[in-house]
Amino acid sequence: MLCAIARCGERGGLGRRGLLSRKESAAGAGIRGRARVRSAEMKPTIADGHVVTLHYRLTLDDGSIADESFGGDPLVYLHGANNIVAGLERQLTGKAAGDKCEVQVPPAEGYGDYDPTLDQTVPRSAFPADAQLQEGLAFQARDRNNQPITLWIRKIAGDEITVSPNHPMAGQNLNFSIEIQDVREATPQEKEHGHAHGPQGQDH
Repeated sequence: MLCAIARCGERGGLGRRGLLSRKESAAGAGIRGRARVRSAEMKPTIADGHVVTLHYRLTLDDGSIADESFGGDPLVYLHGANNIVAGLERQLTGKAAGDKCEVQVPPAEGYGDYDPTLDQTVPRSAFPADAQLQEGLAFQARDRNNQPITLWIRKIAGDEITVSPNHPMAGQNLNFSIEIQDVREATPQEKEHGHAHGPQGQDH
């Protein structure tokens, strides 16, 4: 999927008009021009070990909005640390602050294909009596090897609860509208912990 790039324009400074001679002003303008070029060339792009701040809107193929950050806090994540779905991470690589793009992630690089054989029906009594159950609810359980696993409630029919390890968006294309706000080098602590500590690297 190609992305339309919309980089933020740079605002030139007012300079010291009247304090420099015409020659010095011209020379200074040339230096500033080269400095702006070098600054643009050094603009960090998204790569492993970088913290990315972005806004997103996620829609499904039926046009419904599944999730979005616009109007709220942006998403802040550590690139290359499996903090987001693989297909989105791959297509954001190389982008920079100010870029906007439309990204489609197929199931194979998103939440996988839906496998109905993994669904199972359990009695309501398998849950705590005071649990507030609803379709789409995620909860933690243990598999046959006593390893933690995330399950979702897919259907409630009386005392029969259908649960599944399939993500609710498994088997669906994920259509993202992205606006990248900032890209910076991750701190050593963020790299060690495997996630971002906020936009400035100081939250935890």
